[in-house]
Amino acid sequence: MTAAVTPSDGKALEREALTHAGALYRLAARLLGNTADADDVVQEAFIKAISELRRGGFRGDSSLSTWLYRIVTHVALDRLRQVKRQAAVPPTEERESSASPDAAVALRELTDAMAELPEDQRAALVLKEVQGLPTREVALVLERSEGATEQLLVRARQTLRRRFEP
Repeated sequence: MTAAVTPSDGKALEREALTHAGALYRLAARLLGNTADADDVVQEAFIKAISELRRGGFRGDSSLSTWLYRIVTHVALDRLRQVKRQAAVPPTEERESSASPDAAVALRELTDAMAELPEDQRAALVLKEVQGLPTREVALVLERSEGATEQLLVRARQTLRRRFEP
Protein backbone atom coordinates (compact mmCIF):
# COMPACT_ATOMS: atom_id res chain seq x y z
CA MET A 1 0.00 0.00 0.00
CA THR A 2 1.50 3.35 -0.96
CA ALA A 3 0.30 6.85 -1.61
CA ALA A 4 -3.31 5.69 -1.99
CA VAL A 5 -3.68 6.17 1.77
CA THR A 6 -5.03 9.57 2.68
CA PRO A 7 -5.23 11.32 6.06
CA SER A 8 -8.91 10.45 6.27
CA ASP A 9 -8.30 6.80 5.41
CA GLY A 10 -7.97 5.38 8.90
CA LYS A 11 -9.43 2.07 7.70
CA ALA A 12 -6.47 1.53 5.35
CA LEU A 13 -4.06 2.14 8.23
CA GLU A 14 -6.07 -0.19 10.43
CA ARG A 15 -5.99 -2.95 7.78
CA GLU A 16 -2.26 -2.49 7.22
CA ALA A 17 -1.57 -2.41 10.96
CA LEU A 18 -3.51 -5.63 11.51
CA THR A 19 -1.70 -7.29 8.62
CA HIS A 20 1.70 -6.40 10.11
CA ALA A 21 0.86 -6.39 13.83
CA GLY A 22 2.75 -9.60 14.59
CA ALA A 23 5.86 -8.50 12.72
CA LEU A 24 5.75 -5.05 14.33
CA TYR A 25 5.41 -6.62 17.77
CA ARG A 26 8.37 -8.96 17.11
CA LEU A 27 10.41 -6.00 15.89
CA ALA A 28 9.68 -4.06 19.08
CA ALA A 29 10.43 -7.08 21.28
CA ARG A 30 13.75 -7.71 19.53
CA LEU A 31 14.82 -4.09 19.66
CA LEU A 32 13.90 -3.81 23.32
CA GLY A 33 15.31 -7.20 24.30
CA ASN A 34 12.06 -8.18 26.02
CA THR A 35 8.40 -8.67 25.30
CA ALA A 36 7.09 -6.84 28.36
CA ASP A 37 7.34 -3.40 26.75
CA ALA A 38 6.65 -4.47 23.16
CA ASP A 39 2.87 -4.11 23.46
CA ASP A 40 3.22 -0.59 24.83
CA VAL A 41 5.67 0.40 22.10
CA VAL A 42 3.48 -0.95 19.30
CA GLN A 43 0.41 0.72 20.76
CA GLU A 44 2.26 4.04 21.10
CA ALA A 45 3.53 3.66 17.52
CA PHE A 46 0.00 3.09 16.21
CA ILE A 47 -1.22 6.18 18.04
CA LYS A 48 1.63 8.19 16.50
CA ALA A 49 0.88 6.71 13.07
CA ILE A 50 -2.78 7.69 13.26
CA SER A 51 -1.85 11.19 14.40
CA GLU A 52 0.71 11.53 11.61
CA LEU A 53 -1.74 10.19 9.05
CA ARG A 54 -4.33 12.76 10.09
CA ARG A 55 -1.76 15.55 9.74
CA GLY A 56 -0.67 14.29 6.34
CA GLY A 57 2.63 12.91 7.66
CA PHE A 58 2.54 9.90 5.34
CA ARG A 59 3.79 11.21 2.01
CA GLY A 60 3.87 7.90 0.16
CA ASP A 61 7.67 7.93 -0.29
CA SER A 62 7.66 4.32 0.92
CA SER A 63 5.07 1.64 1.49
CA LEU A 64 2.76 2.06 4.45
CA SER A 65 4.30 -1.04 6.06
CA THR A 66 7.80 0.47 5.82
CA TRP A 67 6.46 3.67 7.32
CA LEU A 68 4.96 1.67 10.21
CA TYR A 69 8.28 -0.17 10.73
CA ARG A 70 10.01 3.22 10.89
CA ILE A 71 7.62 4.52 13.55
CA VAL A 72 7.88 1.34 15.67
CA THR A 73 11.68 1.43 15.36
CA HIS A 74 11.86 5.06 16.49
CA VAL A 75 9.47 4.51 19.41
CA ALA A 76 11.38 1.38 20.51
CA LEU A 77 14.75 3.13 20.32
CA ASP A 78 13.33 6.07 22.28
CA ARG A 79 12.12 3.61 24.92
CA LEU A 80 15.57 1.99 25.03
CA ARG A 81 17.21 5.36 25.61
CA GLN A 82 14.72 6.08 28.37
CA VAL A 83 15.42 2.73 30.05
CA LYS A 84 19.20 3.25 29.76
CA ARG A 85 18.87 6.63 31.46
CA GLN A 86 16.84 5.08 34.28
CA ALA A 87 19.01 2.00 34.84
CA ALA A 88 22.42 0.84 33.70
CA VAL A 89 21.23 -2.77 33.41
CA PRO A 90 20.05 -3.86 29.92
CA PRO A 91 16.59 -5.43 29.72
CA THR A 92 16.38 -9.21 29.91
CA GLU A 93 14.73 -11.51 27.41
CA GLU A 94 11.72 -13.50 28.57
CA ARG A 95 12.10 -17.22 27.97
CA GLU A 96 9.70 -20.03 27.46
CA SER A 97 10.04 -22.83 30.00
CA SER A 98 10.11 -25.44 27.23
CA ALA A 99 13.57 -24.32 26.01
CA SER A 100 16.44 -26.66 26.78
CA PRO A 101 19.11 -25.38 29.19
CA ASP A 102 21.64 -25.15 26.34
CA ALA A 103 19.20 -23.22 24.16
CA ALA A 104 18.38 -20.90 27.06
CA VAL A 105 22.09 -20.18 27.62
CA ALA A 106 22.67 -19.59 23.90
CA LEU A 107 19.66 -17.26 23.72
CA ARG A 108 20.85 -15.35 26.78
CA GLU A 109 24.33 -14.93 25.26
CA LEU A 110 22.88 -13.73 21.95
CA THR A 111 20.49 -11.35 23.73
CA ASP A 112 23.37 -9.94 25.79
CA ALA A 113 25.52 -9.52 22.68
CA MET A 114 22.69 -7.80 20.82
CA ALA A 115 22.12 -5.47 23.79
CA GLU A 116 25.76 -4.36 23.57
CA LEU A 117 25.48 -3.33 19.93
CA PRO A 118 24.97 0.37 19.20
CA GLU A 119 21.26 1.12 18.67
CA ASP A 120 21.54 1.73 14.94
CA GLN A 121 23.45 -1.52 14.35
CA ARG A 122 21.01 -3.47 16.49
CA ALA A 123 18.02 -1.99 14.66
CA ALA A 124 19.55 -2.71 11.24
CA LEU A 125 20.35 -6.30 12.18
CA VAL A 126 16.91 -7.00 13.65
CA LEU A 127 15.11 -5.45 10.68
CA LYS A 128 17.26 -7.36 8.16
CA GLU A 129 17.84 -10.75 9.81
CA VAL A 130 14.90 -11.19 12.16
CA GLN A 131 12.16 -9.28 10.33
CA GLY A 132 13.50 -10.27 6.91
CA LEU A 133 13.26 -6.84 5.31
CA PRO A 134 15.34 -6.20 2.20
CA THR A 135 18.28 -3.82 2.72
CA ARG A 136 16.49 -1.10 0.73
CA GLU A 137 13.56 -1.15 3.18
CA VAL A 138 15.87 -1.29 6.19
CA ALA A 139 17.53 1.85 4.84
CA LEU A 140 14.14 3.53 4.46
CA VAL A 141 13.11 2.58 8.00
CA LEU A 142 16.38 3.85 9.46
CA GLU A 143 16.35 6.88 7.15
CA ARG A 144 19.86 6.15 5.84
CA SER A 145 21.37 5.35 2.50
CA GLU A 146 21.64 1.72 1.44
CA GLY A 147 25.44 1.97 1.67
CA ALA A 148 25.30 3.29 5.23
CA THR A 149 22.83 0.54 6.12
CA GLU A 150 25.14 -2.12 4.66
CA GLN A 151 27.97 -0.70 6.79
CA LEU A 152 25.80 -0.94 9.92
CA LEU A 153 25.06 -4.57 9.10
CA VAL A 154 28.72 -5.39 8.44
CA ARG A 155 29.80 -3.80 11.72
CA ALA A 156 27.06 -5.53 13.70
CA ARG A 157 27.93 -8.94 12.23
CA GLN A 158 31.66 -8.39 12.85
CA THR A 159 31.00 -7.46 16.47
CA LEU A 160 28.84 -10.53 17.03
CA ARG A 161 31.33 -12.79 15.26
CA ARG A 162 34.17 -11.50 17.46
CA ARG A 163 32.06 -12.00 20.56
CA PHE A 164 31.41 -15.66 19.76
CA GLU A 165 34.83 -16.65 18.37
CA PRO A 166 36.57 -19.30 20.50
